[in-house]
Amino acid sequence: MDLAAGRTTPPAGRVVRANLADTAFRLGVPVEDVERVHQLAGDRPSAPLPARADAPAILDRLAVRPDDAAEIMAGWPDIDSALWTPELCWLLDRSIALVRADLGGHGWLSPGPALPRDRGPAWRHLYVYAYLALVDAVRGYHRDHGVPDDVSWVTLADLGRNLAIDRRMRREGWPVMQSWLTLHARGGIYELGRLQHQRGGTAIDLHIPDSGPLTPEAVAASLDEARAFFPRHFPDEHYTAFSCGSWLLDPQLLEYLPGDSNIVRFQRRFELEPYEEPEGLDADVEVLRFGFRTLTTPLDQLPRRTVLQRAIVDHLKAGRHWQWRRGRFPF
Repeated sequence: MDLAAGRTTPPAGRVVRANLADTAFRLGVPVEDVERVHQLAGDRPSAPLPARADAPAILDRLAVRPDDAAEIMAGWPDIDSALWTPELCWLLDRSIALVRADLGGHGWLSPGPALPRDRGPAWRHLYVYAYLALVDAVRGYHRDHGVPDDVSWVTLADLGRNLAIDRRMRREGWPVMQSWLTLHARGGIYELGRLQHQRGGTAIDLHIPDSGPLTPEAVAASLDEARAFFPRHFPDEHYTAFSCGSWLLDPQLLEYLPGDSNIVRFQRRFELEPYEEPEGLDADVEVLRFGFRTLTTPLDQLPRRTVLQRAIVDHLKAGRHWQWRRGRFPF
């Protein structure tokens, strides 16, 4: 009993939940999202950010464009910055701890809730700061596995590519990208030539970055590099297949694209799994996200410069839908 206040002291768990509810309110996010961060991060150690003076050079190595780098530096988490409220500091610290606790993991992981990003650079780039704090930790993980330094940096430089995409998408892309980039920050994915290769299970999952033509020669070279890379650097992991999940594997594209197109030739590598509607994923939305980097532009206003762009628009305008398909072929 709290005699001074004349009331029973609430259980500790209830106090924690009340604090988390207040934190969620101040962040403008559901309390369940804050509770998830609290539960996953627990009391695990965080990691420090690079020194502010070192940050510009690191951002440059991570291929961050000057306009994005300027915003990141403007919101930098200095200890005396008025931009960094207690709840923002808490979320940054616990998000770093959450991701760091899964170093070496290769599953999908959200570092925290999607924040209202119109509140300024600290809010807009909180998960960028978390990524920067984890660069040293994941590079240490890479070194422990003998991963060459050039592979580390080209893999981690996907940060700059995704920030540029988010800017092009008028800030619509980051809620997906912030989870995607935890793969890089944990050592779960490696960019080897034209493709990105994600560890996990018995199959390497292939991803296709926005980095030029998907030529058969570039794809073959990337696959060959992966066949040497993973046995060398992860000898305890045994892979039997490459797999991929993408709208680029939708057989409906064959109705529109010539047989010698790069996408069709990429499709032909795969044996498709039976189609199942993916839970929580709308293939039409993903086609617009990756094909046009927009989710809000009306179909009539989308560009029609390429055969693929015309195919996407014509298919949707006809009232048809795209499919997200999975396939695999031997490692």
